[in-house]
Amino acid sequence: MDASSIDESRGSDSTSISPVTPLLFHSSPASGMPHEAESRKLPSSRFKGVVPQPNGRWGAQIYEKHQRVWLGTFNQEHHAANAYDIAALRFRGRDAVTNFKSLDDEDDNDAMEGEFLNSHSKLEIVDMLRKHTYNEELEQRKRQRGAIAAANTAVHHSGVDSKREVLFEKTVTPSDVGKLNRLVIPKQHAEKNFPMGEGVGSGKGMLLNLEDMGGKVWRFRYSYWNSSQSYVLTKGWSRFVKEKSLRAGDVVRFLRSTGADKQLYIDGKAISEGGVKAVHVVKLFGVNILEVPLPVGRCGGEPKNQGVLLELPPSKKQRIIKAL
Repeated sequence: MDASSIDESRGSDSTSISPVTPLLFHSSPASGMPHEAESRKLPSSRFKGVVPQPNGRWGAQIYEKHQRVWLGTFNQEHHAANAYDIAALRFRGRDAVTNFKSLDDEDDNDAMEGEFLNSHSKLEIVDMLRKHTYNEELEQRKRQRGAIAAANTAVHHSGVDSKREVLFEKTVTPSDVGKLNRLVIPKQHAEKNFPMGEGVGSGKGMLLNLEDMGGKVWRFRYSYWNSSQSYVLTKGWSRFVKEKSLRAGDVVRFLRSTGADKQLYIDGKAISEGGVKAVHVVKLFGVNILEVPLPVGRCGGEPKNQGVLLELPPSKKQRIIKAL
């Protein structure tokens, strides 16, 4: 066995991890497992991060902080090697050691793929690889960017993009931006503007890809909760709130492309951007001194006493002293 067939792990029992487990991180299996001896009989792969499977397929894996991350199983060995390369670029950056995939900043497609990788978390990239949807979602992102570039050439004088229509706006509540990690979508807007697939009402939900005004794609889980009879965006929402610095009272706007792709867009707008300033109240003896007017002369000219800031009504105690 040559050095190139050895993954980052020192052990050769890496094939003992079942690819169907839902966990992202896996610890090394205990020694003495019945299938461990069988896995050692399998031929090794010539690609980094690729392990053969007893059923003739090929598995891909990568290590993160000494923990094994399973990337899925593939019919072809080079497909598994490509999956490892994608994960390596996301986990370790552009300088990662890969089998045959690299990214060149001078190439437009590579630059767009690098942006796509960085716009998703490691968990999301692993999920795409396991479900074999990475290439499909990457191509969808490229089509969206192309549509945006074309839309930028058609803008009204008012500054409104003619290729997008505003669907609705939602003023976020304290619970929308709290620790619940969910945004409640008004029922009438959800049923009119969002997909109504079978998965929405089944509890599992469906993934929605919404693009913000900067071109970044956000993945949300869209579901219908029977318990509260409400439509919600959950998974991914807390990251959007944090990055956009949303607070209660801010507005989230949903838009849709008028083109054939019907791409959905999301825009978070902070109300504080409107220039509203906080007003401080300063009180002295129960009187707001910022609201007390300065004494004015008889003719409405300059104050007759420049050194007087305010005149307070005398208290009872003051009147008694004057009487004495």
